[in-house]
Amino acid sequence: MKPYSLKKNLGQHFLHDEQMCMKIVESVSYKEGLQLLEVGPGGGAITKYLIQKQGVDFKAVEVDEEKVEYLLKTYPELEGKLIQKDILKADKPFEGKFNVIGNFPYNISSQILFVVLDWEEDVDEVIGMFQKEVAQRVASKEGNKVYGILSVLLQTFFEIEYLFDVPQKCFTPPPKVMSGVIRMKNTGNPYKIENKKKYKTLVKTAFGQRRKTLRNALKPLLSAEALSDKVFDKRAEQLSVEDFVNLYKQYYL
Repeated sequence: MKPYSLKKNLGQHFLHDEQMCMKIVESVSYKEGLQLLEVGPGGGAITKYLIQKQGVDFKAVEVDEEKVEYLLKTYPELEGKLIQKDILKADKPFEGKFNVIGNFPYNISSQILFVVLDWEEDVDEVIGMFQKEVAQRVASKEGNKVYGILSVLLQTFFEIEYLFDVPQKCFTPPPKVMSGVIRMKNTGNPYKIENKKKYKTLVKTAFGQRRKTLRNALKPLLSAEALSDKVFDKRAEQLSVEDFVNLYKQYYL
């Protein structure tokens, strides 16, 4: 019996397959002096491997007080490295560049990715486990029915690679769905988006009514003159990341 309880309201599913834990840990691009943040360490499934890595400045953010107490008791070397806070309300954990890793709680995984976007200038790489459907959405290209707001916004700033599936049997309790691990590598803002807030508004509004043409969806943002362009005959899911960047620069800057 584990000395901590499972909290369904926090979307907790604990990874117990050691081979899978190591596979996730080894997906990180390690280098001397790496600053690494783990989101939601829970019972320490991957934490115990991460803290063994030499030359890594490690921190973890965990909202659940019971898990924080358990982790500190089990792994005393975590003293001073655990931030007991909701990741959605946490401050940036490091000065300068850092990587993020986590078995992200399914109920807030999309919101965590928006935090990553807010921290984008300093986040070099993300190794994240998600519900497979979310992982596929993040990595999908235009024309796909799961392609959406997160796909466009994250692919504007990150190169995204779907790494591998994580079956239900690897968890306690087993989730109802397959999970998937992705790698996101920062591309250094290649499109030179200076006003991320404005760009995010354009993308969110475009997908807000995804069955409508962009002409109808973007009426609240753009003038009738701008909307006369033929590109607005399309729907949001038909536009590539480059298309969205062009729309933003041509009509919304």
